[in-house]
Amino acid sequence: MLRSESIMMLHQMRKEGKSIRRISRETGLSRNTVKCYLKAQGIPERKVRKKKGSKLDPFQKEIQEMMKLGIFNCEVIYPRLKELGYQGGKTTVKDYVQPYRPPRGIVATQRYETEPGKQVQVDWGIGFYQDEKDGRSHKVYVLVMVLGYSRAMYAEFSNHCDIHRFLRGLIQGFSYFGGVTDIVLSDQMKTVILGWDEKRKPIWHPLFLDVALTLGFIPQVCRARRPQTKGKVERGVGYVKANFLPGRTFQNRGDLNRQAYQWCEEKNQRLHGTTGQKPKDLLLLENLKPLPSLESYQKYLAEKRKVGKDGFLSYQGVRYGVPWIYSGQELWVREGKDGIEIVKEGKVVATHHQSYSVGTSLWLRNQYQGLQEKEGKIYPLPHAWKVNPEEVEIRPLAVYERWGGKGI
Repeated sequence: MLRSESIMMLHQMRKEGKSIRRISRETGLSRNTVKCYLKAQGIPERKVRKKKGSKLDPFQKEIQEMMKLGIFNCEVIYPRLKELGYQGGKTTVKDYVQPYRPPRGIVATQRYETEPGKQVQVDWGIGFYQDEKDGRSHKVYVLVMVLGYSRAMYAEFSNHCDIHRFLRGLIQGFSYFGGVTDIVLSDQMKTVILGWDEKRKPIWHPLFLDVALTLGFIPQVCRARRPQTKGKVERGVGYVKANFLPGRTFQNRGDLNRQAYQWCEEKNQRLHGTTGQKPKDLLLLENLKPLPSLESYQKYLAEKRKVGKDGFLSYQGVRYGVPWIYSGQELWVREGKDGIEIVKEGKVVATHHQSYSVGTSLWLRNQYQGLQEKEGKIYPLPHAWKVNPEEVEIRPLAVYERWGGKGI
């Protein structure tokens, strides 16, 4: 069973136009195996493997001493390690030294233009607003997506920038664009990257990787300290912060996102300064892949919450009521078109109008119905059962004496 990363590599090689035979030759997998995974739906179970040690581990102290002296040239470091008994390769040394290298000076770069439907760039931005209630300044996070070819833009605001908000914004953005690109390019944000492996490849957040396989895109990350790699969304974030937020008034986050949606509609109709055309017109030429069925990715729009003993769960700082029989259980919460939906094993058990007032509680109608009759017990207590004994006919002793006297 291949891991998700291996399946993603097979899809990426196929996107590059490589034949099944060539992929088989380069990966060492049989052609039938390659065909099977390219056509397969779903995600295989991950197998945890122990991290192997490196031949370079005993020599890291010596490398650190050399770097303190300003020696970052691996052509110098490698021979000295060989003299100390190092038996590994030069590439391993380069990979170790790379994160410690001092930044170089600014160099000229070539503008990179993407083909239609090829890439979308994604990034977080931070804005500020003044709240009339307390007179204080508060942060608000905005997820911005920009299509590489058409420059069509989508923006969504949230109170947090965690993986759930990222996945929701990503799916909403693809829904706004009308389809999915081949590649999603981001920077090394902690939202989607958990770390790096020994080959300096990103370790993606498993939820993000699952969404990538479900929607059919390949995640890519730009190099550290190279913001020009995703310059389109970098400028998009700055454009939102400089042109949308200043002087704007809104009632809550829902109202802010409704205004942001309308603003994106207007800005996508303007003539773009680089392309000289309207992003909405070029969006028709993107030839995006259609989104899969809602059932396949709806689970990524939900978050798990535990119900308190009072029959309330907390979501986005608001307490929503559910039937009391679910007290102590874990339910899924998702934002639907008509408000908040609370789900248990695929069944909607409660719905609410979404509130953005932190600290408020929304009660459910008949939330505690039947509570007193069952004395608050969700499950019946274990019982024993008392049964009536079988009734036996009682006869006078004379009857038995008469039977005994006759004999058999």
